[in-house]
Amino acid sequence: MPTLFDPTTAGDLRLSNRIVMAPLTRNRSPNAIPPDIAATYYAQRATAGLLISEATAISHQAQGYADVPGLYAPEQLTAWKKVTDAVHQAGGRIVTQLWHVGRVSHTELQPGNGAPVAPSAITANTRTVLFRDGVPTFTPTSQPRALELSELPGIVQAYAQAARNAVDVAGFDGVEIHGANGYLLDQFMKTGSNQRTDAYGGSIENRARLLLEVTRAVIDAVGSGRTGIRLSPVTTANDAFDANPQPLFEYVVRELAKLGLAYVHIIEGATGGPRELADRPFDYAALKKAYRDAGGKGAWMVNNGYDGELARKAVEAGADLVSFGRPYIANPDLVRRIHENAPLAELDKKTLYGGGAKGYIDYPTL
Repeated sequence: MPTLFDPTTAGDLRLSNRIVMAPLTRNRSPNAIPPDIAATYYAQRATAGLLISEATAISHQAQGYADVPGLYAPEQLTAWKKVTDAVHQAGGRIVTQLWHVGRVSHTELQPGNGAPVAPSAITANTRTVLFRDGVPTFTPTSQPRALELSELPGIVQAYAQAARNAVDVAGFDGVEIHGANGYLLDQFMKTGSNQRTDAYGGSIENRARLLLEVTRAVIDAVGSGRTGIRLSPVTTANDAFDANPQPLFEYVVRELAKLGLAYVHIIEGATGGPRELADRPFDYAALKKAYRDAGGKGAWMVNNGYDGELARKAVEAGADLVSFGRPYIANPDLVRRIHENAPLAELDKKTLYGGGAKGYIDYPTL
């Protein structure tokens, strides 16, 4: 029986163990350029079987929070190359998460101070982060505009170009498509944010169309064995909601099964919150079965609220990988701590977003 600490593979990625560092937004990249200390931050955590970078914008339009990194300008790619080199020198593997926030943005962050874009002109009942006098401040998102049909091919190509930039220039081992947490691709899939009546709205097949087009384009750019995807069927994050998520996501994973992905990364329950939602029941075992029955061979990664014991049980029950989010902020040696059943350090919430080295690279190992 496999254990949490056994080496494994996910597509073309050879991993030293089954513990994954989940994407963690830290708002420390002014002008969308990762700081030099990001190389230290990620290298400190390179004992994970796989590191997934913080969500990284595929274009200026894709930005939704202040001081988050990008993958669309040469200086951003140069900075990311320092990070990937440091991780590889430490013996780790790292992929980047491709991000378009859609309506979860603010006019101050958009090109020409324009409106954020979305499947439909429905404002998200959520907040983003702007800096006011150097202080990260939660601010309501702006009213979005609905994307024109003619704009969608450009967005698909922006994902593909960002994937090429990540792998060919910045040196990442692969990419993860962010299809979760109420951001653009999730917005298109879910009825609460998609009221379109064209080929990208209405039926399950139409609402899933953009996600699948993006996935195929990214695979064409960097290969299926270097491409993963993250999904969150029932999360409440960023005002995400679908009236009937089980058939929607079972359709999505059956279609993804045909594409030879490296892995499928599933957020169980509410992102960063309860693993079970009484008003949004969901059968994750049925979701995985739908993927496998359709021929999906990618690693099955689970996420949300896992500790060492839950993670061990998940692997014994058939999960291939388990990703950990906030525990990785204060515990750069999380793999060792889980292996030795050592206590976990607590993160400093005051330094979670924004700032510099404090609360970023100064957490001690055992």
